[in-house]
Amino acid sequence: MSNAQKVTDGQEASPVISIDAERHLSGENEEIKLLNDAAQSLPADAVTDLLSNEVCMRCIFRLFGILLPAYSSNSLRTVLCNILGVLAESEKSTVHVEPKFCRICLGILQFTHCDIKAMFVKMENAKDLAVTISDLVKKEGYQIDSFSLEVSIPPVILENENRVWLYMKKKYGSELWFQERSLSEHISVKDALKFALSDPLQTFLDVKCCQSSFRIRLTYIHAKASKTVQSSVEKNEGCKRRKTGTKNGFDYVKHESVVDGVESSVCTTIEANAASERSSNGLQDNESFNMCDFLPEMVKEPCCLECLCSRTPIFFGGRYLKYSRNVSQTRWIIDEERMGEASIEEIIGGSILPMCQGDNYKFHAAGREDIDVRMLGSGRPFLVEVQNARQVPSELLVKEIEEKINNMENKLVKVKNLKVVGSQGWDLMHEGEAEKQKQYAALVWISHPLQDEDLQTVSSLKEMQILQRTPIRVLHRRSPLEREKIIHWMKIEKIAGSSQYFLLHLCTQAGTYIKEFVHGDLGRTTPSIGSILGCRAEILQLDVTEVKMDCFLPE
Repeated sequence: MSNAQKVTDGQEASPVISIDAERHLSGENEEIKLLNDAAQSLPADAVTDLLSNEVCMRCIFRLFGILLPAYSSNSLRTVLCNILGVLAESEKSTVHVEPKFCRICLGILQFTHCDIKAMFVKMENAKDLAVTISDLVKKEGYQIDSFSLEVSIPPVILENENRVWLYMKKKYGSELWFQERSLSEHISVKDALKFALSDPLQTFLDVKCCQSSFRIRLTYIHAKASKTVQSSVEKNEGCKRRKTGTKNGFDYVKHESVVDGVESSVCTTIEANAASERSSNGLQDNESFNMCDFLPEMVKEPCCLECLCSRTPIFFGGRYLKYSRNVSQTRWIIDEERMGEASIEEIIGGSILPMCQGDNYKFHAAGREDIDVRMLGSGRPFLVEVQNARQVPSELLVKEIEEKINNMENKLVKVKNLKVVGSQGWDLMHEGEAEKQKQYAALVWISHPLQDEDLQTVSSLKEMQILQRTPIRVLHRRSPLEREKIIHWMKIEKIAGSSQYFLLHLCTQAGTYIKEFVHGDLGRTTPSIGSILGCRAEILQLDVTEVKMDCFLPE
């Protein structure tokens, strides 16, 4: 016999309400009670007035500063209908309960909008919108452990609120209930929408809504309403002094959006406030105004809604070594022809991106070496910034990426100590970059045989200051400047069987042009190895043997 029902002789089975159902009903009853209490506290005549002037139920609750579950509740209509129905009967009038598109929020809190294909969408409640959003997140394949919700609305909504409040002030300003409230106490459309969506989204996505690297952004655009703000600004511009260096007398930021081929110009909050202030001042200064002149113009279509999901960039840090003299650091194309056989950027970034399922990547390094210079030693610090990754890499995945790069057949590049470092990787790079030193090994030829005194002369030079003008080879793309650099130390390593070839080992300040320091660059670098040894000197090969920075070294 089931515990859920008891059956006795001659009696039909009577189902017992489950615990979950009881809790659900209890929750709904508590919600309705809260809404009833909140609605009973509102001035019924003002509520009726606002409804008849095409202000939606949720905006009425917002204007009166009521939070509760009013913005996500399915019972809101029932509660207001019951209360206003009694009022309507007593006044022998008909109460219009809900406008098609709210005069203030333009349908946003009625969960009505046009999608990116300009198709009209009407949802019953916040839960329906939350389902659509969560389906999009899952379809995009994001791996998430939390989310933040961002909302962008047309600035004309702020003007609408101000104008409706002015209407109420003019009509009800002498009443006590109005005097006890201010516009600053109202709940914004953004906060109301976030409040309505947060709980159902947490349920459907099974993660918490908080400050998060994964963001869900809802952008509402209303082209006609935005043009209304702009025209209001322009109409009132004639009677105000212009502010120097600004457009239309205001600090101006323009955001352009294209919805179904229609471009709309959305003004900033600064413009919306200015337009609202001017329009309200104009109304108050005009003694012959009509009360309804305060109210914003009704719109015949809702906002267009675009929902975008994104993750803040993920940063991979490490050190790279380059073994080829035909690999550039970044992708190098001249006249549609690739220079070199590959690039470090493409080898490393191209291996990381698909593993994270990101949209794109950016490669950053602590300095660079020429395409014909090898990078040896412990490697050069680098960061790879992966944009909008769907997958958050685990330690195991990071190791897999490192092994994939290091096991490539061509063996052009190797990475060390690859790890996810977060945005603080920038700080690690910048802290050491200004003070970093570099060590090099250069194969040098000189025009006379190397003497023992040459070795002593070179090795005796410590902390030598040199002056370098921008090298001729890069003068076409860099400013003609003079730079003072330090050569910290040098030593010469002889090559067996050769008197005019040797290896020059040296440690220099970051940013020193080593090739020019060897041959002098037609006198643009002084002193140089050639001038120190009193002969012609040429550099044949160059390797970076160490970049002395602490970041991304083994722990």
